[in-house]
Amino acid sequence: MMNLDFLVTTLIIVVSPGTGVLYTLAAGLSRGGQASVVAAFGCTLGIVPHMAAAIMGLAALLHTSALAFEIFKYVGVAYLLCMAWSTLKERGPLKVEGEMAQKSPRQVIVHAILINILNPKLSIFFFAFLPQFVSAEEARPLLRMSELSAVFMLITFVVFVGYGLFAAAVREHVISRPRVLTWMRRAFAGAFAALGAKLAFADR
Repeated sequence: MMNLDFLVTTLIIVVSPGTGVLYTLAAGLSRGGQASVVAAFGCTLGIVPHMAAAIMGLAALLHTSALAFEIFKYVGVAYLLCMAWSTLKERGPLKVEGEMAQKSPRQVIVHAILINILNPKLSIFFFAFLPQFVSAEEARPLLRMSELSAVFMLITFVVFVGYGLFAAAVREHVISRPRVLTWMRRAFAGAFAALGAKLAFADR
């Protein structure tokens, strides 16, 4: 039976704006509903390595090794800053495509996966988060953690799709107003940069 506290906590975590939400919104605004669903799927896939690390205990390496954490962290920071720069220069996730179908879903998925993979805080978060909802008397704790992880991913995907489809619904209102699009591009670039700065100053 699924723990209600786990479901509520998961929903709060997933709904809170982060890099995945930001990227999915950008995909919906720039390329439409289909791209936003693809982006949501990619962001959800990007969670898998962190959950696997938590389940297998590998996240402990990032928690105990300062060098491993710093290397992983700054690669993520660099990627987020690149996203900010490319968005500002109309080459990033908020580049409006005239023909949405011409955009490769693979590129959207790869960017979405990288955004979540290159964040060491996620591994440590799941390392601390998942065990809280596994009873000490649990006969098969690894199986239980896998089940919780699957539920977390499902909720993530559903919420992100909701964000993306909402963005796609207002897409025409945005792209028909160049000044609005310019300010949104700046806002998204600033948000990516801010998230990169937040990650840069994050401790283990």
